[in-house]
Amino acid sequence: QVEPQATVADIKNLFSKSHPQWYPARQSLRLDPKGRSLKDEDVLQSLPVGTTATLYFRDLGAQISWVTVFLTEYAGPLLIYLLFYFRVPFLYGPRYDFTASRHRVVHLACCCHSFHYVKRLLETLFVHRFSHGTMPLRNIFKNCTYYWGFAAWMAYYINHPLYTPPGECHLSLSPVPVTVIVTVTVTCHCHCPHYINHPLYTPTGSKARKIPYPTRNPFTWLFLLVSCPNYTYEVGSWIGFTIMTQCLPVALFSLVGFVQMAIWAQGKHRSYLREFRDYPPLRSPIVPFLL
Repeated sequence: QVEPQATVADIKNLFSKSHPQWYPARQSLRLDPKGRSLKDEDVLQSLPVGTTATLYFRDLGAQISWVTVFLTEYAGPLLIYLLFYFRVPFLYGPRYDFTASRHRVVHLACCCHSFHYVKRLLETLFVHRFSHGTMPLRNIFKNCTYYWGFAAWMAYYINHPLYTPPGECHLSLSPVPVTVIVTVTVTCHCHCPHYINHPLYTPTGSKARKIPYPTRNPFTWLFLLVSCPNYTYEVGSWIGFTIMTQCLPVALFSLVGFVQMAIWAQGKHRSYLREFRDYPPLRSPIVPFLL
């Protein structure tokens, strides 16, 4: 028995006391077996129930915090790339152990790649706010396979002793000055996307959201055209990294990342349209005027 003002979170806590194996993050409570999960902040008296309510329970499986997931996902590529950059033993043969590349672009690529993932780790620790505290434990293996696998694949070729940088090959794309590409890449990486998205939220601890609008920060001006500028900048940075290295694994990683971020951006864009009736109609999800 609970008070009418009780929240779904309160009911989950009471349920976990009698069934400790199902802690609150592992529970999904619904009004209908095939319906959506109720939010923790939903108040019982505001739900379409009478004095007696029947809630359906579903076990979501073992959970892991989003902070742990992100730290694991991003620390892996950072360390894996550096192993190939420093050419630790058993990667390229004994004669190349701990040798350094003579090409400047290899060192610049390592700086850009490392900066990107260090920035992501810092954002996870100090910037990110998660609407959900946990995710299914099984998903971390899929995510790490994606991030770690692509990092190893691209790092193997970029840091390979036989790697030929763009400035020395005889392809039609190579005349693009490496220094210009590096500058564009680093600029895109410095956009601090989650600081831009912070206006979505009211003061710390609240999950109430409001429409983000451009500010004096030039990197927020993209909000005039897209709903998820952080994804737009992310794609742009990887395109710059692809041009800089002219490495096929990087191009494939950029393509797969763009497809996934486009799906996320479209989902967020639709949720903004449902949530805010006065949402700016000219905004696209990720690519201005196109997608």
